[in-house]
Amino acid sequence: PIEATFEVTSWDEEPFDDGVGVSKLTRAVVAKEYAGDITGTSTTEWLMAYEPDKSATFVGLERIRGTVGGKRGSLVVQHVGQFADGAATATLTIVSGTDELRETRGGGDFRADPAGTVVLHLGE
Repeated sequence: PIEATFEVTSWDEEPFDDGVGVSKLTRAVVAKEYAGDITGTSTTEWLMAYEPDKSATFVGLERIRGTVGGKRGSLVVQHVGQFADGAATATLTIVSGTDELRETRGGGDFRADPAGTVVLHLGE
């Protein structure tokens, strides 16, 4: 597996639908810097639905630019996850790649609590 850590370098979140007695819906654009088997940077856009207990469900698309497992290029990764008890976890699916990563497929797991880790299982 490909294992990496990440640090969030910016987080810009805005509600797009809110009200009394309903989940708050927000959109966040997040930048990260990777180290480990992934080196480089990424931009993610997440859509989140927050419950009154502050837990959340989220979906997102992330573009990672740099080197993944020694191959240069970029990957687009889909996130489907949840936030509860101070940790965000998600299932990842690679949806496309460029350059040396263009044939890359697979998926993995994401965790941020607040330290961030990603594990990808790549296939071609």
